[in-house]
Amino acid sequence: MRIIVLSDSHGDYASLEKVILRNTDADWIIHLGDGERELDTFVASHPVIAPKIIHVAGNCDYASLSHDVFVLPVMHHKILATHGHRYGVKSSVERLKMLAEEHHCDIILYGHTHARDLRFEDGYHIMNPGSCACPRDGKGPSFGHIDISDAGVVLNITDL
Repeated sequence: MRIIVLSDSHGDYASLEKVILRNTDADWIIHLGDGERELDTFVASHPVIAPKIIHVAGNCDYASLSHDVFVLPVMHHKILATHGHRYGVKSSVERLKMLAEEHHCDIILYGHTHARDLRFEDGYHIMNPGSCACPRDGKGPSFGHIDISDAGVVLNITDL
């Protein structure tokens, strides 16, 4: 199973479209917020891909009706997806780990910081794919992918 993860497109439709169209064979595509308008535009023009797109609301997705947190069960794992702005991710992921524990998740996805983060810590696979449009970590635009099989979980971040 392959899952594509992107975040913080902030109005850059071209970057969002590039990531998704490059990965149409993915089983799921998760947008971690701050890009709902361009994601809605993409979904409207690509209805075949729409059913496999999941998104959460970011702090710049004004008047969004989307959820702040989404839990996706995949095989023998559960993925927690959130933008992260309500959980203090600019200083720590500890609150996200507590939230993941509450929901019995072992994979944590978050955005908001526009900086890549990829680690395995305290039994959790943790990923921030960075920003597909406006990174703040001195690296280029990026997105993530997760491969889940009976052999395990592999997370990676890829340059756009």
